[in-house]
Amino acid sequence: MTVRDSPTVTTRKLTSTDGFVVIDLDDAPMAVGIVRSAPKVLVDGATWLARSETYRFAFFGRKVSGASAAVNAPVDAKAEAISSFATELADDSFSTVQLSAGRGVSADDLAGLRSRDPRPAAWWSDRDALTAAGIVAAADRALGGLSGRTVAIETFDAMTSSLADLFRAAGASVVEPDVSEDANAVLHADVEILVAGSKVGLIGHANADNVKARLIVPSGPMPVTAKAFAAFGRSGVVVLPDFVSTSGHLAAWPVDGSSTDAAALVGDAIAQLIDAPNGPLLGACEVAEAFLASWTTVPFGRPIA
Repeated sequence: MTVRDSPTVTTRKLTSTDGFVVIDLDDAPMAVGIVRSAPKVLVDGATWLARSETYRFAFFGRKVSGASAAVNAPVDAKAEAISSFATELADDSFSTVQLSAGRGVSADDLAGLRSRDPRPAAWWSDRDALTAAGIVAAADRALGGLSGRTVAIETFDAMTSSLADLFRAAGASVVEPDVSEDANAVLHADVEILVAGSKVGLIGHANADNVKARLIVPSGPMPVTAKAFAAFGRSGVVVLPDFVSTSGHLAAWPVDGSSTDAAALVGDAIAQLIDAPNGPLLGACEVAEAFLASWTTVPFGRPIA
């Protein structure tokens, strides 16, 4: 069953298992995103993840929609449910939807979909390293260098675990607060740069006032809520656009002469945005929306939690 959620967003319910696929722009030639599995994944959350992907591709001038899919299943039934999901997604009716594994799903679970996916082998093998390189480059270009800077990193997966080494190689000092007594110790560390992104809305109005960093570099989608973003604007904290800072992997999937160097791709973009009148996050949104308006309807709602 297909449900139209807005003038641009479509949610397709699966028939073989309890799951769905959100496509942010239903008139795009291709939709790209992730699939997650949990006992209950909400459509609203998936829609915002798709929106962040839409803005990523639009910022870099690509006519690609964001997508986000889910398989709702308890642990003891997850393997069968994901298998049914992958089989149904292999159908021609989903041929323009390209998904990679998110939380609760492995790359092997989606192996049957790889043959039709246009992303080259380097994207699959190097995407974590390229994304990490882009995150470090984003911080570097935003501050005009990292030598002598202090950074705290909210490490939560294989990609971000390499960030400490990359920041140190660039001359920064990585501070590792003790989280045994305070789960928010990293977010509230006395540093210049905070790298964060383990979940959407991680930094909200309740803890924004305790953030001491002056630069927030997202390592995942939409870690800062709208209320926290507004508070940061008043206090002079700069928030970089997550859909730019985490785009280093696009260097492995170049189009129309785009950069194949992740640090250059992301770093140059941040350099162009850092002095935007309304800040780099809103500036990036404006760039993405200008491109979207040139070929489709701009979706309602910017990718800010």
